[in-house]
Order: sequence, then structure tokens, then C-alpha cells
Amino acid sequence: MTTIENAVLDDIPQLCELLTLLFQQESDFQPDFEKQYRGLRCIIERPEVGGILVIREGSIVLGMVNILYTVSTVCGGRVAIVEDMVVRPENRNRGLGSLMIRKAIEFAQASGCLRITLLTDRTNDSAIRFYRRQVLRLQQ
Repeated sequence: MTTIENAVLDDIPQLCELLTLLFQQESDFQPDFEKQYRGLRCIIERPEVGGILVIREGSIVLGMVNILYTVSTVCGGRVAIVEDMVVRPENRNRGLGSLMIRKAIEFAQASGCLRITLLTDRTNDSAIRFYRRQVLRLQQ
């Protein structure tokens, strides 16, 4: 059974694996287990910072997405930054990414976010195509 839920501390090693996959695709970042571990722990332990959603089957984390909060002077309140979205390659093309994006939007809206900004590497063409399809679906 596939579920989407908030990440917990025990998920961090699998999340680090997923970030390694992601950062190997993006030219601006280099995987560093210790740094990723510290950053993930900070988000999970401090819900006021944001949240990490994971999609899992049993104990296996198939994918993740980060939703981080900041404040916008334009919007006059809390906004979200969505980043680090990744699905294990063997689990792609199953609709999991689309499901995670919808849940990330719901998560941000439920947290009172007035705007959601998506971050991706400008050279990650497959991610950019994916996100464009998601925007088109949301507009329908």
C-alpha cells in the first residue's frame, strides 16, 4: 500500500539516498551525506521551518518533497518554497510525483501559505517538463 505522510527521523538515511540521486542530476549541488542529514533533521525536528512529505510502500521511501516556509513582504505573510522533489528512478512514471505535488500544495495551504514557489535546477529539463505538466493540470 502506498501512503504519503510526514517524514520522521528514522527516514533520514533513505532521504539522504534520494537527495544523492537528485543532486547527481543537478549541476549546482554535490551530495554530502552529513550536510544533508543535518538539514533534514533540522526540518523534521522543527515544524515551524516546514515539512518533508514522503511517499512510501511499507518501510521503503519511494520519494520525497520539501516544503519550507518563509515570509513574503509582497504577500504580507507566510509563503512556501517547494524543493528537493525526487522519486526513485525505478518508481517513476507511476503518478507518484503528481500525487506528491498535490499533497505538497495541500500541506502548504493547510499551513496558511499565501504563495508557493517551486525551485528546480535550470538545467534539469525533465523536472521542468514535469512541473509544467503539473501546472497545466492545476489550471484545468
